[in-house]
Amino acid sequence: MALRAALRNKCRLSALASQLSSCSRNAAVCAPTVFVAQRRNNSTSTTLKVDYDQSTGVAVMHLQNPPVNSLSLDFLTEISISVEKLEMDKSCRGLIITSGQPKVFSAGLDIMEMYGKSPERCGEFWKAVQEMWLKVYGSNLITIAAINGSSPAGGCLLSMTCDYRIMADNPRYSIGLNETQLGIVAPFWFKDTMVNTVGHRHTEMALQLGLLYNPMEALKIGLVDQLVPEDQVLATAAQTMKKWLAIPDHARQITKTMMRKPTIDKLRSNREADILNFVQFITKDSIQKSLRMYLEMLKKRGQKKPE
Repeated sequence: MALRAALRNKCRLSALASQLSSCSRNAAVCAPTVFVAQRRNNSTSTTLKVDYDQSTGVAVMHLQNPPVNSLSLDFLTEISISVEKLEMDKSCRGLIITSGQPKVFSAGLDIMEMYGKSPERCGEFWKAVQEMWLKVYGSNLITIAAINGSSPAGGCLLSMTCDYRIMADNPRYSIGLNETQLGIVAPFWFKDTMVNTVGHRHTEMALQLGLLYNPMEALKIGLVDQLVPEDQVLATAAQTMKKWLAIPDHARQITKTMMRKPTIDKLRSNREADILNFVQFITKDSIQKSLRMYLEMLKKRGQKKPE
């Protein structure tokens, strides 16, 4: 489909993104995803590792885009294609998404995809963000986020697309949509996803203040469903998956569609307008200045990544 065709063009941009960002030295590298016909199928690229066990029907997707799994255009595209391939395999019923990087699930959208870029490039990037959300939020698969580190902004969005969220019980970790702290506004479908997760009032407070919650706070408002010791996150996700697998697929899928279709349809019918709004907003001089100041702050702190 169009997404696969677009991948070829997007792959050529990964080297440029790497050169442009002192905060993003390891840009996503597109690599073909191959599923070998055997009991345990492994698919590994530079930035994404997918282990699929046919005996259980469950795949584990490891995000491994160093240093902090920032969601670049190429990385987003690779996630979308991998989910699509798993959907096409009728033996696959569940997907666990976790991080292969220490202390972080995903630091969110790659700021270097939004800073100093042409309107065309910004539009292409935002379309990839939309596509990732549509693929995971609308997936027929059982999806569980095994959040083994901090997950701000776009990382929080990726977590919220899943059916169930298990987070490491470490007070140093945080999760939330903190866009306003960067001078950015979360779009309506970010907002809708959070409202569907934690309710209107918590979302209103969280989005205006750009709140980041520690695991206990996130559990209290329903942003995550379960806290476990850090070394048990993935094992707990696998055990939880068994409970979901006990439900007949058709009944669960119809129910999921019934719950999520209005939110999905709202974005589908407004994709082009949403892209236009994002491009017009992100390319404003005042917003570019805010992003530049944030990047300079990161450099002073000796940090390496966005959001």
